[in-house]
Amino acid sequence: MDEHAVVVAARRTPIGTAGHAFRSLTAERLAAPVIETVARDVAHLGVPVDDVVLGNCTGPGGNLARVCALAAGMGHEVPGVTVDRQCGSGLAAILLAAQAVRCGDADLVVAGGVESASTAPLRVRRREGEPDVPYERAPFAPEGHPDPDMGQAAEALAAARGVTRERQDAYACRSHARALAAREAGRFAREIVPIGGRTDDQRPRVLRPPSLARLPAAFVPGGTVTAGNSSPVSDGAAAVAVVPERLRAAAGLPGLRLLAGAVAGCDPALPGWGPVPAVRRVLRRTGTDLARVAAVEIVEAFAAQVLAVTDALGLDPLDADSERVCADGGALALGHPWGASGAVVVTRLFSRLLGAPQGTLGLAAVAVGGGLGIAALFEVV
Repeated sequence: MDEHAVVVAARRTPIGTAGHAFRSLTAERLAAPVIETVARDVAHLGVPVDDVVLGNCTGPGGNLARVCALAAGMGHEVPGVTVDRQCGSGLAAILLAAQAVRCGDADLVVAGGVESASTAPLRVRRREGEPDVPYERAPFAPEGHPDPDMGQAAEALAAARGVTRERQDAYACRSHARALAAREAGRFAREIVPIGGRTDDQRPRVLRPPSLARLPAAFVPGGTVTAGNSSPVSDGAAAVAVVPERLRAAAGLPGLRLLAGAVAGCDPALPGWGPVPAVRRVLRRTGTDLARVAAVEIVEAFAAQVLAVTDALGLDPLDADSERVCADGGALALGHPWGASGAVVVTRLFSRLLGAPQGTLGLAAVAVGGGLGIAALFEVV
């Protein structure tokens, strides 16, 4: 018989800008300490880790989750599986872990994601009769379909949904200010696993509107998306422990019960739109009104994308919903380690909602290259 799956522990690394803080650390060196810490957090449950499920986008190939599990000292008997749903990979890994727990195939799964953009291997494109040439990314869609780079796609979404440069810059300033305040207040401390002696995120800084306004468009001449209102390429990892409700209840642990998860497709020309149908699907499946959701964490790949999505969902993170949507800042300030970011937002929900009244709801959402969105709705238990 199916039973609810519950997140009972959540941790992450500090997030570093690619080529800087963690430039020499491979993916397993980022993920292993987080996996080890999460497993230690739930060791008192007295059940073994059944599997490690990790999202990753640009890593070395092979089964990276198995490598990370072994590096974390999980033992030879703990397997591993690696998930690639691009920027949604970390959240997709958590949903897969929850499925295994819910159907009774596992009692404890460590799930999350990792990205070491700094050490990701370079690739080449091979075509018969032509020399090998480097290429920066795999295609998100086949020939004959739109396949924009993410910056260009953010520009297109901003234009399509009427998101102005002024609002984008204001949201970027808000993200950094919120992240700095959260760090100063110690709200990140309990979720961060130090890496190489570093205990805080590298990127958050004071942004000034006049300085942001002077930045040129980064992707489209005359556009509105700039380096200042976009997230950076980043390195980092995050993981959670997923167990069945019966184990959580027996141990008396607080946790986040997964009520529903959904993945939805959208026009690959506007991939940033993906969270809208995914969130609507989750709310419809659970019969939940978004007004009941106390905390929303969306991966802030671009301010334009976040604002287009929140506008469509009836949220106003710059005013009425400032305490609901990414209340401690997000990827614009912290960074966007692609394969990990979906797990980072769940970790942030866990930290934000720990201690909240039973029944409090939290929503995680990610836009995905190629025209996808992924979302999950959790409830405090």
